[in-house]
Amino acid sequence: MTLANTAARSDLIAPHGGSLVDLMVPPDQQEGVRASVDKVLECSHRNACDVELLIVGGFSPLRGFMHQEDYDAVVAGHRTTSGLLFGLPIIFDTDDAAVAVGQRLLLTYQGQDLAVLTVESRWEPDKVVEAKGCYGTTSLEHPAVRMIATERGRYYLGGRLQGLALPQRVFPCSTPMEVRATLPAGQDVVAFQCRNPIHRAHYELFTRALEAPNVSKGAVVLVHPTCGPTQEDDIAGEVRFATYERLAAEVDNPRIRWAYLPYAMHMAGPREALQHMIIRKNYGCTHFIIGRDMAGCKSSLTGEDFYGPYEAQDFARDQATELGMETVPSLNLVYTEEEGYVTAEHAQARGLHIRKLSGTQFRQMLRGGEEIPEWFAFRSVVEVLRAAA
Repeated sequence: MTLANTAARSDLIAPHGGSLVDLMVPPDQQEGVRASVDKVLECSHRNACDVELLIVGGFSPLRGFMHQEDYDAVVAGHRTTSGLLFGLPIIFDTDDAAVAVGQRLLLTYQGQDLAVLTVESRWEPDKVVEAKGCYGTTSLEHPAVRMIATERGRYYLGGRLQGLALPQRVFPCSTPMEVRATLPAGQDVVAFQCRNPIHRAHYELFTRALEAPNVSKGAVVLVHPTCGPTQEDDIAGEVRFATYERLAAEVDNPRIRWAYLPYAMHMAGPREALQHMIIRKNYGCTHFIIGRDMAGCKSSLTGEDFYGPYEAQDFARDQATELGMETVPSLNLVYTEEEGYVTAEHAQARGLHIRKLSGTQFRQMLRGGEEIPEWFAFRSVVEVLRAAA
């Protein structure tokens, strides 16, 4: 059965561009699609994430990789040539100089045939312009600038995609159609994006978001972590997935939905915030929690942030109306000895005693076998992280 066999929910927010795309070829037609292939190209981990999101409609309304004209437009101004909002360009890259427009490429990944790409556009990008437009910097200290300069191929390809299979992963990634089927009718759906294990402060943050004044009383939160490639020092996707599964079983909260997103992080700050909102709209979300310095990163040389603390929040909020979504600013929560988790402003006004534990301290305590305070991390999450260490 293809995704198209499942009727779209009309009682939920409309997908980006108006229609939820399904590029999966029916099984009885796949042999014919494969028969016309000219060349085989292996996907990188990042390519595979993009192929999957295109096939299932996570990047709706795209029906394939962007042509050069749309790539240029998105780099220059976060919109396609038709004026549609897009945070980052979606392209396929290769170092194979023999690939030509008109060819049909079989895209493979770790022994699987994922899709057939009909090459309709091929160009050699100016990666300096791409870096400056998408990430606001050309410094190789930025992880995505380093990625496009050293990992991505010399040539970019755009064109129509026909899906054959989804990547086999340790973490099962529900499609937009599957996630939408679990959502309550006529209620707000608040998306929480993360790329690290969820600790107590995160849980407090996204459950309290359900009480925000612009969120309906019967709303649910979709905890939707990215499980694709991310920063080099982040915890592996398979381990993060295990922590989420344990935590979901432990809290067993009916107002929380859990799903996993096969997305490769760019750490692009404002542009990434917009990209995440568009994707979550396709998964049925009406609201998006924007944290301080969302998808931000620092220079490994100077320690300086590449983006201001509220740059992503401001940029996403400015685009939200056009997207038909709303943002929920993330509360600045702190843990106090007297009252548990409260806002930093409340703690300061009442002179409460704040307890802090940095990520670095947490990792040191984890490695050293020290007891992790339960106000900071769920015991179930700590057990998974220790087992994986």
